[in-house]
Amino acid sequence: MTELKIIGKTHHKNLVKLLGFCIEDNHFLLVYELMKNGALSYFLFKEGMLPTWSHRSEMASGIARGLLYLHEECDTPIIHCDIKPQNVLLDSKYNAKISDFGLSKLLKKDQTRTDTCARGTVGYLAPE
Repeated sequence: MTELKIIGKTHHKNLVKLLGFCIEDNHFLLVYELMKNGALSYFLFKEGMLPTWSHRSEMASGIARGLLYLHEECDTPIIHCDIKPQNVLLDSKYNAKISDFGLSKLLKKDQTRTDTCARGTVGYLAPE
């Protein structure tokens, strides 16, 4: 619950916005904003789709801005722990937004080190 409340309070143009959630018995439901163009992985690797280097650079900058916000600008810094193309979604204008905070780790305000062990998807272990 604490993590959901903190993630719900994070607002940045390069993070998918959590609109709400419901927890009832053993049932959990998260409601996020609609990301019309799906996952970055689909956009990058779809046959016949070839984004320009300028567009790729803008998406990479958006992801970096989102990570900077999570790591240094949030009231409670957050380490995502699972950054990969499937967890970056594209809005209707192809702006990149970070999603899926399922493995994220919260840091205390002045904490500069933490042990994240082996977290994330094999092959896409986060640089954090």
